Amino acid sequence: MQPQMTSTTTLNDDARLAAMFATPHGTLHLDSAAHGPRLRGVQAAAEATLAESIAPWRIGMQAWNDAIERVRSLAACFFEGDAFDGDGDGVALVPSAGYALSLAARNLQLGAGDKVLVLAGQFPSNLLPWQQRCAETGASLVEVRRAPGQDWTGAVLAALEADPAIRVLALPQAHWHDGALLDLDRISAQARACDAALVLDLSQSLGALPADVSRWQPQFAVAVGHKWLLGSYGLAYLWVAPHWREHGRPLEQNWFAREHDAAMASPLQPPAYRPGARRFDAGGIAHAQKLAMAAVALAQLQAWGVAGLSQALGTRTAAFDAVLREYGLEDWITPGHAPHLLGLRPPPERIDTAAQALAAAGAVFTRRHGLLRIAPHLQVTVAQMRVLAERVVAAAQKHP
Repeated sequence: MQPQMTSTTTLNDDARLAAMFATPHGTLHLDSAAHGPRLRGVQAAAEATLAESIAPWRIGMQAWNDAIERVRSLAACFFEGDAFDGDGDGVALVPSAGYALSLAARNLQLGAGDKVLVLAGQFPSNLLPWQQRCAETGASLVEVRRAPGQDWTGAVLAALEADPAIRVLALPQAHWHDGALLDLDRISAQARACDAALVLDLSQSLGALPADVSRWQPQFAVAVGHKWLLGSYGLAYLWVAPHWREHGRPLEQNWFAREHDAAMASPLQPPAYRPGARRFDAGGIAHAQKLAMAAVALAQLQAWGVAGLSQALGTRTAAFDAVLREYGLEDWITPGHAPHLLGLRPPPERIDTAAQALAAAGAVFTRRHGLLRIAPHLQVTVAQMRVLAERVVAAAQKHP
């Protein structure tokens, strides 16, 4: 397995930060909400591990296990606020958010008349499992929508107060459409007061915003590794509350989640699960390339520190916002958006013009639901974001 590589480049050195990424020249990758940019160190780890794989017999079981536990421990740090000594026992390695949230839905008790709260337009990974679970149990979904002038937090709190049948809140920290934030401190406190379980999909925030499961006390929380955690597809991280580490039921049965020696002995009775959230580890997680990429990415994010990284990403979106406000286009900006993710919402008659201006500047972004999603990482400089916004403004002025 390759050694970990991190850089201590300061978060105010835009040029050196940009050079740490392998983004093709001339491209402004503004779609980290779909797939994070590739760090050069992560690319190097992937290539080195691929080269090693021509002789897999040289990698012993202990090396595989050490690589898994290294990633598990690193990932745990990001769920736990500023406590960078993550409780590895609390994290399982799984292939996707959909897998993790299906697991959560299977374990939480629901019955006829119970309700699961979701946001309007919620990402399918945190919607489909609840639709299926409701169909199986006779429970139903409550879809929360915002009233004019209302934020998501207010909408969720109002729904929770109005309906005592809500037993589960399945929520993100930032909406995937436009980065609109939810105040999970307030929501989690009210959920506990109502004896409702909190399940979090942090795929659009973990690694870019501080998280603190000790305060929020969710039953399950998941984040994919390929977005703001800068790793690869096919590896996600599931944080599990202490109760479920002892009593939870996995989605699948595989030998890797069991005590290894006992499982290999082929007993008639199933051997004990490995401790903590490891009982939920999915088959196939011992993928050397994905683990190596994840270890480098997570170590680099940890070296930067999430609080500082969030602030640095915020300078980029703030620079973009400032130009639009200067020219009177503040209505195009998502109010209260996350520092790392915004939705640009031009009037319908101007969205094509704005999208063309972004594309002409080499920007890669997502257009969906009547908005343009802008999600830069550190490979895009503050100056580039300002120039990009000026091009959007110029196009809007040319085609009013």
